[in-house]
Amino acid sequence: MPFADIIRQAPFFFFVNATNYKSSFVIIPPRLGLGRRICSCSGSLPSAPKSNVPLSPSQQTINGGKVTELKKKVELLGIQGHDSCLPGRYNYLFCPKCRGGKSMGRTLSLHIIDKGDFAMWRCFQTDCGWAGQAFADSSKIIMNGTVLEPIGDELIAYFAGRRISKATLQRNAVMQRSGDQAVIAFTYRGNGVIVGCKYRTLEKKFWQEKGTKKWLYGLDDIEEAATVVVVEGEIDKLAVEEAGVHNCVSVPCGAPQTVSAKELPTLEKDIAYQYLWNSKEYLDKVSCIILATDVDDPGNALAEELARRLGKERCWRVEWPKKDDFSCFKDANEVLKCLGPEALKEVIENAKPYQEYM
Repeated sequence: MPFADIIRQAPFFFFVNATNYKSSFVIIPPRLGLGRRICSCSGSLPSAPKSNVPLSPSQQTINGGKVTELKKKVELLGIQGHDSCLPGRYNYLFCPKCRGGKSMGRTLSLHIIDKGDFAMWRCFQTDCGWAGQAFADSSKIIMNGTVLEPIGDELIAYFAGRRISKATLQRNAVMQRSGDQAVIAFTYRGNGVIVGCKYRTLEKKFWQEKGTKKWLYGLDDIEEAATVVVVEGEIDKLAVEEAGVHNCVSVPCGAPQTVSAKELPTLEKDIAYQYLWNSKEYLDKVSCIILATDVDDPGNALAEELARRLGKERCWRVEWPKKDDFSCFKDANEVLKCLGPEALKEVIENAKPYQEYM
C-alpha cells in the first residue's frame, strides 16, 4: 500500500519502536489537518495541537470536572498512569490487556479531547489492538467497538424473575450491550478493574469479548477467603450472593460432557482449564473448596475435573435438594427461585466432603 494511503487511513497514529521513542515515525490523523510524516528525535512523541483560545474560569471548571470523571472511568478499565495525561494530547501508557507484549513498551494511546467530553484509546501492539471510548456525560463505555451501558428495565425485570436484585447486579458491574436486542454483559474484573466481558442473550447464546482473560468470574470476591464456592455459571454466582455468600466464583465456560480418561496435562497444555491456573495465587490460599456445579452429567464431570486439579482432599460437594420423587433442583439459581435464599445458604453449608459424595 502506498505510504500516502497509509497516512489517510491511520485511525490514530502509527509508531515504530514502542519501547524507545527516539527516531520514531508518527502519523498524525488527517482530521487534525496534519496529514504528513513527523520525525520525533526527542524522548517523547508529539502531541495533538492545542487550541490557543483561552477558556473562561467557569468553562475551565466544567472541563476539569469532565476530565476527572473520564479518568475515573478509564481507571475502572485498568488504564493506569492517566493522572499526568492532559486533554488534547496523545498520551502513551501501558496497555492493561497485553502489558506491551514482548517489548513491554507503552503501546496504548489514550486521547482525551480538549473539552473533556470523551476519551478514546487504542493499543498498537500487534497481537492486541484493544480499543475503546468512554464519555464524561454518559455511563456508556465502548470496548472494541461494543457499547456497554447500565443494565436497563427489561433485564432488571428478567433478573428479578430469578430473584436476583438490582443491588447485586450493580455490585458485580453487570451491564448490557447497547442496541435493540437485550444482551447481558457480565464484566470480568481483577483488582477492581474490568479485564474482559462475556455476553448472554435471553435465549442463552453466549460469547466472550476478544482478549478476555481466562479466569474465574468474581475472582476479587475470594481474595481473602479461606472457603470458596465454585458454581457453573455467572447467574449462579449472583444467586449464591443473594443467599449472603460472597466468597463465590463461577467457571467462565461451562462444563464438559464427560470426564477425561487421560492423565492430567501439564499446566501449559491444560487449555480447557487455563482459568484455574490463571487464578492459582487466589486458590492456593484456600483450604476448603465447595463445588456447587449443576446436578447433571456435565455438572458432575465438571466437579470431577475441578477436584482432580484442585485436590480432592480440600473439595466438598453440595447436594441439591429434591424437587419431587424423580428429580432434584438443577442449580443454585433454581434453588433460590423456588426455595429462597435461606434454603440455598443451608444447602451450601451442608456440603459433604467430596470423597463421601462420590
